[in-house]
Amino acid sequence: ARPYGPSAPASSSRRRKFAERYPGAGGPHLTDLNITSAAYLPLIVQARPIGAMGLLYSDRRGFTSEERDVLVALGSSIAQSMQRAMFYEQEMDLAQGLQQAMLPRTIPSVPGADVAVRYRAATIGGSVGRDIGGDWYDLIPLPGGRVGAVIGDVQGHDTHAAAVMGQLRIVLRAYAAEGHTPAAVMARASVFLHELDTDRSATCLYAEADLTTGVLQMVRAGHIDPLVRHTDGSCRRATVPGGLPLGLSAEFGRLDYPVATLELDPGDTLLLCTDGLVEQPGADLDDGMRTLTALVATGPDDVRDLADRLIDVAAERGGDDDVALLLLRRRGPDGPQYGGRLQRHVAPGDPAALTEARHMIRTAVGTWGARDRADEIELVADELITNALMHTEGSAIVTLRALTGSERRLRVEVEDSSSALPRRREAGESGVSGRGLLLVDLLTDVWGVEARGGGKAVWCEFVVPGRD
Repeated sequence: ARPYGPSAPASSSRRRKFAERYPGAGGPHLTDLNITSAAYLPLIVQARPIGAMGLLYSDRRGFTSEERDVLVALGSSIAQSMQRAMFYEQEMDLAQGLQQAMLPRTIPSVPGADVAVRYRAATIGGSVGRDIGGDWYDLIPLPGGRVGAVIGDVQGHDTHAAAVMGQLRIVLRAYAAEGHTPAAVMARASVFLHELDTDRSATCLYAEADLTTGVLQMVRAGHIDPLVRHTDGSCRRATVPGGLPLGLSAEFGRLDYPVATLELDPGDTLLLCTDGLVEQPGADLDDGMRTLTALVATGPDDVRDLADRLIDVAAERGGDDDVALLLLRRRGPDGPQYGGRLQRHVAPGDPAALTEARHMIRTAVGTWGARDRADEIELVADELITNALMHTEGSAIVTLRALTGSERRLRVEVEDSSSALPRRREAGESGVSGRGLLLVDLLTDVWGVEARGGGKAVWCEFVVPGRD
């Protein structure tokens, strides 16, 4: 209730007279307080009331003119302070809303994996907007049962860093969805950031996972290495050869990002994080990585519980940097499992290596109980190897895998160093070539092409009868 005009403060030393003048200001809850004097001050900012303040006294009677001037000045100062606090909260809400809008609203469900993401903003004293930053995570569904996992950190802690982060996240997602290799995705993102009207750089790590095979391909742009936790509880740092941060690599013309390949076994967990989870005052980065590795090794098995524990530790530690975290665990018994894997390198102009690869395939097919389809498997594998040697430069890498699950399958992969996709050609009546992909399509149950580092892998699968 405001029983007076906003421009004139009211004071009273006589309770009865004041109650008669302002009946709403002296309710029954004030009767027993033994108030001898009171001052009610409107809080005015820019000719607009934003509140009111009451000062109640039990040890004085009345106010001098000088005291009334002091009270009016006090009300004006408090009103201005309240307005600044309100503006601060509004700007913080706007900044935090901007950052939350830049991060993915939801994380898609990924068949064959359990995923958990967490984000914690640092609390930094100082100007408005200083407790938001450019850390981000993302999960990108890709064709063929693959998924892209991204973690990154834009330089700075302000709304500009958050805005740059949002743009980078979008272009990385777009490049990955277009089917570019991990190295190309990182290089294109670096060029984009360099051409953006900003002086910011960004660190980033992009991992592309085939959850059917467990193969991980990772590129790193100035970011910290990921961790891999195994089913036995052990945890290790996965060393990924790195390039310069995004933006800087384009500026200095060093856009070649090496690709690291490793395999996640069923039950293994990949951990990607920003340096806010690792860096500690007075300790170097390696010490922080060792501490984090030990923490992950002793943490819960469930990725959501583990993510909660890690983010709680970061909150207890405090610090002046944001924390972004992404955990991806490859599921075990729910998906296809591999009963064996054989691999052979076949160099150009090495007929002995080609013969050994054919022998490996035929022997493995018989051993794994698929003798009825041995001719088909060997013919298709031979075709894929020959195509790789004829149409690309370098060796062909042949991998044969046995899958178990709802049905048994044999999977043949032939990897080469060319990113050019195979295409079907029409062969003439007397043509001796052009029928390779037609044979692959006719003889296999399913086949496809995957990006692998600087090249690709053509794969195919054959359903084979079960055995005791």
